[in-house]
Amino acid sequence: MQITLVVPELVWPEPDDRETLAELAVPGLATLLARSQLQRRAPQSLEATVCDAFGLGDDTAYAACRVHGEEHGPAAGSAVWLCADPVHLRLHQERLILADAATLDIAASEARAIVDALDRHFADAGRFHLASSDRWYLELAAGREPGHFDVPPLSAVAGRSVSRQLPETAEARWLRRLLNEAQMVLHQHPVNQRRDAAGRATINSLWLWGAGRLPATGDALISDVWSDLALTRGCGRIAGSRIRELPDGAAALLAQATRDGRHLVVVDGLQSGVQYEDGKAYRAALLELEGRWLAPLQQALARGRVRRLCLRAPTAYGLLSWTSDARAQWKLWQRPQTLQAIARDLAATAP
Repeated sequence: MQITLVVPELVWPEPDDRETLAELAVPGLATLLARSQLQRRAPQSLEATVCDAFGLGDDTAYAACRVHGEEHGPAAGSAVWLCADPVHLRLHQERLILADAATLDIAASEARAIVDALDRHFADAGRFHLASSDRWYLELAAGREPGHFDVPPLSAVAGRSVSRQLPETAEARWLRRLLNEAQMVLHQHPVNQRRDAAGRATINSLWLWGAGRLPATGDALISDVWSDLALTRGCGRIAGSRIRELPDGAAALLAQATRDGRHLVVVDGLQSGVQYEDGKAYRAALLELEGRWLAPLQQALARGRVRRLCLRAPTAYGLLSWTSDARAQWKLWQRPQTLQAIARDLAATAP
């Protein structure tokens, strides 16, 4: 079998951060990387990396693909969709910092009440949909088009400074007005008033991104998709891949996977720690990833149970892809490095 394992933010972006990287023992990962061929491309988001795996282009409509992957959501159809995800924007040292819904602990009842209010207020613009407490959508009304839309995915801005929320194009002017009105609706909503009174961060804006229609087709070379992410599952459905739940580790996957299949696995447990500069959370998540996925896959590769493994990591250092097979894993003279040494090498050789 062949496995492509996508792990966003695999390598901590600050190579000299000893508190996070020093004495971080991940021998399975270190051995795998030492005996793999590395290809490096310009940085890109997790969403772009997933779409690349299915042969979808740079202008892929992430929102429509994500809708298509929802277990309990609307049908994507031929409409134009946007992700309208709930966020909190705060001013810090004259910069707007964005916190995504993962940090807001939004109750399902809170999400439903707000989405219903937005839906009533913007009936002429389209329809708001709730897939989960942290994944919201705007299905644009017929004739509404956002034009050229270069807003980065939420994963690329979570925990970071944002300078603008929507394109400064004439076509998107109505959408900027919609967002301004939405922020007023959110500010006045009873849910946010209660959250503010309780000292909790409010849902004071939406991140509108991923605009477009569902692509017609994707690359069908991936036989099985193992992921809990709606976007990945949606891309898999477009390509005609078999959609599987993400198991709790490589052992469970290997027990279920077809030996002649081409498998795409997406594990995103490291992303939040990097986004919010939480080194402790990153260390804990990486050690769990090592035990559940990286060490078992390296051993399965060395024993020939996995014929080819590609570890693909969208990081601050670029899109990093390490590819290996059983023969390469027995090149014992290629000695593993510490993760901190790997990070320093990547930083030193940045294009």
